[in-house]
Amino acid sequence: MLQLLLTCLGVLVLLITLVPYTRIRHWSVRSFDFPLLQIAIVATVLALAQLALHPDSGWQWAGVTTSVIAAAIQWMRIYPWTPLARCTVVKSRSYAPDQELKLLVSNVLTPNRQASKLIDLVKQHEPDILLTLESDQWWGDQLDAAVAETMPEAIRIPLDNLYGMHLYSRLPLENVEIKWLIQDDIPSIHAWVKLKSGDRIRFHALHPRPPAPSESDESLWRDAELMLVGQAIAKCSEPTVVAGDLNDVAWSPTTKLFCKISGMLDLRRGRGQYSTFHAKYPMLRWPLDHVFVTEHFTLVHMERLSEVGSDHFPILVTLRHNPSRAAENEPEKADREEREDAEETIEEAQERHGEAPV
Repeated sequence: MLQLLLTCLGVLVLLITLVPYTRIRHWSVRSFDFPLLQIAIVATVLALAQLALHPDSGWQWAGVTTSVIAAAIQWMRIYPWTPLARCTVVKSRSYAPDQELKLLVSNVLTPNRQASKLIDLVKQHEPDILLTLESDQWWGDQLDAAVAETMPEAIRIPLDNLYGMHLYSRLPLENVEIKWLIQDDIPSIHAWVKLKSGDRIRFHALHPRPPAPSESDESLWRDAELMLVGQAIAKCSEPTVVAGDLNDVAWSPTTKLFCKISGMLDLRRGRGQYSTFHAKYPMLRWPLDHVFVTEHFTLVHMERLSEVGSDHFPILVTLRHNPSRAAENEPEKADREEREDAEETIEEAQERHGEAPV
């Protein structure tokens, strides 16, 4: 009886492993993109448990096989986000503060009122740019009082719908735009950041709507926003940084396609998962908050910071604008089918919600 149960569980885990490879956008399918490590561990334990029972029939070996296949697929998907893999963004070799950009990204969780924790981190690490997500007017007031003097450049979008944004900067911001790319209640920030060296960097701050029962039945809106920004980045050869809570994990088909469409690079690859969500449940964590860069950058430092009362951990990244080493980085390029897929996703979202200006 135990072997039968384990066999059924092995088949179920294999189905859960394979279903994210489909084009189905419903949240119940896309949710299996997230707990990759957890599913890999379950599949591995199932395989070992069944082998320990010494299977001696065809259906028992079928259970072992399904578990092994599921575990192998999941561990292969995880591998690029481990220190065993090659880094796609190389490490900086020298100190050049005028060419650096230190960025702190934090989804603060709107009902959370422990602003002092985040403010303490800002004072400790002194980022050039602070980006907060889910920040309402209360959060804006706390941040204004604490950091506006030292970070005078500010973009404020206080909202009560969990999609407010605040961006504070020590560095000059130019050509600032607030856009509502796909849905008229989901903002994004687009600007140029001028480094101390005089170099200008294109910066995009995003927080698309997730596929979740309380938010959206499908991932279309998130997927389309990422594809739309990815297309815009691909048309621009300037150094670019994308940051925010993308409500997607680094290894999902959507995020991987975004990187291919845009030519962006994932700082986590070859370094680790740096899981930022969920801060309160150690066994249920995955990387939702991201910083992506074009090949013009090298990485100085990346760190997940201590909790700030939110369900997300903040993440701190220091980049160096270093185009002379661009050839050492390894961006992937989308093929024709992938570009068409991205275009179809955008068109479907615009048709269903009304075309939004870029």
